Amino acid sequence: MRQALLIGGEGFSLQEAALGKDPDILIATPGRLIDMFERGRIMLGGVKVLVIDEADRMLDMGFIPDVERIVQTLPRIRQTLMFSATLGPEIKRLGKEFLINPKEVSVSPPATVAGTVSHTMILLDLAEKRAVLRDLLRDEAVQSALIFCNRKKDVDIVSASLGRHGLNVRALHGDMVQYRRTETLAAFKGGEVNFLVCSDVAGRGLDIEAVSHVINFDVPYNPEDYVHRIGRTGRAGREGRAITLVTHEEAEAVDAIAALVNCAIPLTTYAGEPAALDAASRERARPRRGRSRRREEPPSAEKRPAPKRSRGADAAESKPKRERVRGGDAAEASEGRRARKPAKQSAPPREGERVTGLGDHVPAFLSDPMPAIRPGAES
Repeated sequence: MRQALLIGGEGFSLQEAALGKDPDILIATPGRLIDMFERGRIMLGGVKVLVIDEADRMLDMGFIPDVERIVQTLPRIRQTLMFSATLGPEIKRLGKEFLINPKEVSVSPPATVAGTVSHTMILLDLAEKRAVLRDLLRDEAVQSALIFCNRKKDVDIVSASLGRHGLNVRALHGDMVQYRRTETLAAFKGGEVNFLVCSDVAGRGLDIEAVSHVINFDVPYNPEDYVHRIGRTGRAGREGRAITLVTHEEAEAVDAIAALVNCAIPLTTYAGEPAALDAASRERARPRRGRSRRREEPPSAEKRPAPKRSRGADAAESKPKRERVRGGDAAEASEGRRARKPAKQSAPPREGERVTGLGDHVPAFLSDPMPAIRPGAES
């Protein structure tokens, strides 16, 4: 059977050539498939089977509107298969929209972890995470590692931070163009790059056998993602290690992971001493919610914000030095200048002086005396 691959970030010419060979199976990302359809390079009226894979991830990434557009171009009578790791209300709604008389098949999630993988969770403060991560990667036992972050923004931040400290690292996430992702992945597989910081979306489907460590820089929001992440190490009978950096704010996520995998994962300090997310630590974590990002980079003495000053002071400082008043505070000078400016108001009525004509605004030429005109004189 012939197949064609349509993905974004790649040139159109090779993909159009593949379509010209009349493929039986078309594997495509939603955006590129719509591009080809709108260019008239492909007709979808003869589709017999539609497979929607990773429906929950497509929902998270905002691809569902594109999928809905594609479905509208397909024949009404077809076979449709939709796969999803989670089955929330929105996914069920999509199932009713895309499927006709659907049959739901549920498979128990892979909650068991490979016996060749050892697990450790390290309890620390948020501000310590990057320094601890660097120390872990400098350990001689870490030959290659996948480092997972919950957000694409953090993938770039963590990768840049590690690179500044001399570590051989690259980033991998869904916002990268396809050829960059392919190039980065090839470099990691070939051993040119030792450490790969990635998001869950980019990490899905990675098939790399020689990964010695998986490090969760963030505890995953979804406990199933923990199983997906650590499944990248300990493959083909090799030993692997999964390390998760945990803060007090992530206690609930840790509980969900422990309940899913149904095994006790050791929680220690970075020094290796036993730690626990007890009731007291959970209680301390609650008021800090929403302020954790502020604690990640405590301001140094050089970056400490200046005290608030009046608008007059800010305005005075923004002026050149020659305009400032010497011997006094600029703000007070500004206030003094404002105080000396009289408020605009109507002039009070004059006493003892009659105002005639144009008042004080009589032009000078009108003030000159005019010669008297005698009666009967010719002008």
